[in-house]
Amino acid sequence: MERQSSALHAHALDVRAGDCWILQQLDVRLHAGRWTSVVGPNGAGKSTLLRALAGLLPLHGQVTLLDRAWETWGMAERARALAWLGQGERASDDLCAYDLVMLGRLPYQGWFGSPDAQDRAAVENALRATQSWDWRSRALAELSGGERQRVLLARALAVQSQVLLLDEPLAHLDPPHQADLLQVLRALVQQGRTVVSVLHEISFALQADQMLVMAQGRVLHQGACADSATHQALVQVFENRLAIHALAGQWVALPCTPA
Repeated sequence: MERQSSALHAHALDVRAGDCWILQQLDVRLHAGRWTSVVGPNGAGKSTLLRALAGLLPLHGQVTLLDRAWETWGMAERARALAWLGQGERASDDLCAYDLVMLGRLPYQGWFGSPDAQDRAAVENALRATQSWDWRSRALAELSGGERQRVLLARALAVQSQVLLLDEPLAHLDPPHQADLLQVLRALVQQGRTVVSVLHEISFALQADQMLVMAQGRVLHQGACADSATHQALVQVFENRLAIHALAGQWVALPCTPA
């Protein structure tokens, strides 16, 4: 069987905060060209894992990006290969939406560069993909929480990276725009890109290709979202408080009361 290339691989990964170990000896391989959702109860280490994979935390262990050791990447080169959207990410209220999204193009412009036609096209495409083009000239302070989130998503999309890490990307979005974003993510994967998203909305997480189920700083299960073993792991990690059902050709998670 042909070996699948890795978008990200963490080996013997440890992350601690003070005297507390948040991640412990994780070994995670995320295949390229797939959408992987990361789920688990509060405090499982999901956001910490994404921040570690994005190079935003001091860590012990080895991380490779696109089958290359992390330390072999230059900063600008890495910023073009991997885009990041953090949970509850903040930005200056004075910035207009267009200028914020243009920040995603900085890795292509150099220290004293200015946007070119390719940069402007990438920004417009990202704003249109998140249905934010109409308020491109408005300051962030004038936007609602959902509108601001869509602009932040557009900034990550504008990087046009091979790997996209998203921590709670559906926060503040209403259901139609949540569904729209999932279609955008699916389209990226169809183009050969890799998406890794932390999601609390389990039914949406089940629409990914692969799922990581986490608890207490460890990966309890990794498998296809359609596999019964993945469904069993979900039920167990949430203490039998949800059930997985097939509905209209999709898997959905419904809350339930344990017997």
